[in-house]
Amino acid sequence: MRFNKGWALPILFFIFYFLSSPVGAQPKREFRGAWIQCVNGQFQGLGTQKMQQTLSYQLDELQKDGCNVIIFQVRPECDALYESKLEPWSRFLTGKQGVAPSPYWDPLQWMITECHRRGMELHAWINPYRAKTKTTKQLASNHIAVRKPLSCFSYDDLFILNPGLPENRDYICEVARDIVSRYDVDGIHMDDYFYPYPVQGETIPDQELFRENSNGIRDINDWRRYNVNLFIEQFYKTIHETKPWVKVGISPFGIYRNKKSSPMGSNTNGTQNYDDLYADILLWVNNGWLDYNVPQIYWEIGNKAADYETLIKWWNQYASNRPLVIGEDVERTVKHQDPQNPNTHQLGAKMRLHQQLPAVKGTVLWYAKAAVDNVGQYGSSLRNNYWRFPALQPEMSFITDKAPKKVRKVKPVWTDDGYILFWTAPKSKDWKDEAVKYVVYRFAKGEKVNTSDASKIVAITTVPFYRLPYNDGKEKFTYVISALNRIDNESKSVKKKIKL
Repeated sequence: MRFNKGWALPILFFIFYFLSSPVGAQPKREFRGAWIQCVNGQFQGLGTQKMQQTLSYQLDELQKDGCNVIIFQVRPECDALYESKLEPWSRFLTGKQGVAPSPYWDPLQWMITECHRRGMELHAWINPYRAKTKTTKQLASNHIAVRKPLSCFSYDDLFILNPGLPENRDYICEVARDIVSRYDVDGIHMDDYFYPYPVQGETIPDQELFRENSNGIRDINDWRRYNVNLFIEQFYKTIHETKPWVKVGISPFGIYRNKKSSPMGSNTNGTQNYDDLYADILLWVNNGWLDYNVPQIYWEIGNKAADYETLIKWWNQYASNRPLVIGEDVERTVKHQDPQNPNTHQLGAKMRLHQQLPAVKGTVLWYAKAAVDNVGQYGSSLRNNYWRFPALQPEMSFITDKAPKKVRKVKPVWTDDGYILFWTAPKSKDWKDEAVKYVVYRFAKGEKVNTSDASKIVAITTVPFYRLPYNDGKEKFTYVISALNRIDNESKSVKKKIKL
């Protein structure tokens, strides 16, 4: 039973909450993600078998919850949770940087296989500039900060690849190209660590570099933003030149600018992407240098410094040029009461805001384990209510608007394994019209065939067949099959009437 005494609301309050939040019409396309991080040390010391068991359990539960994207941290500090000739094995995997796992395995490849088997996308999550976390005491001999110590600067016990050095941009892009070219990832993802978060009493040691390489820019803050902008543009081009279908996602801090810093800023008072992290996320969105944007709106509704409702509406207004996906803090959501209904936590109120705002195309859960542990019945609410039915990914016609042709030879066949509906993949010329997945819809006799209705999807599958739930052969159903390419562009559908 998925029940956590420490987090669960009183059962009567939960029942009231659940009944007061009807399913409604769920969108057919929705990004439903979860971050699985390693930097918190959750996998350290587990060993190969135990880590695989832990990840398998998390993926199984997230699949039941309706999740369709896993964002898996593979490069927390210029290291690797995958086989790399460029960077050392991560200590967050084995306990010591540079030491390969034993028994040997490749976590990234394993996660790709396991996610795809469950119908989920796998996005490889990298931290671009961070070269050493505070808790890391020893670096491997082939680590970038050991090989090229002048490429980094120290700040608050961190090592940061200096964004002002062009060779660092090239290096990060080389690492990303290596991942994308060798692994069948569906996306590559960066979080909010660009220039380091400001710490009182600390100064970024880049004044001399600015004086020598200002590119005619007079203000060091503008120069720092310029450096990151150059990197983001180069990174995006690198990924899409390598594999055009691999999505680039960025998850910035939840505040772009406060109103006191800019008239277009949000009515908030906190750290700012633009002013403090030198991350001009709106420029990247509007220039098309990313494919989806996940601001980390981790606060609760009613927070005095950074109100959730204020921020989600702000991002909806200003960042609609690319799919907007909201980074949600699971634990904080269930810790706080709904201001309109103190008997419930805030999941229902937040989901209603998602449904009301047209630019919002989904959610990423921070963090996966909190949903898996079902804190505050969050996971149960997803699987029984908000993410009850399957969903395709948001449309990204800016990558391509082409789709596969219709499937062929749709036919139900009795086999030793039961009554199976088979079909044949359409012919294709390149990745844009290649069928890699299929959607299976089912409609009862008398029901209008409406493939926009997510509740009629019975499967999203990578195989060209579907096991039919045969009963006595007296009831008629219409099955509808369509094909999807790598970014979930959908073909025209084919109908087949079947007696079950």
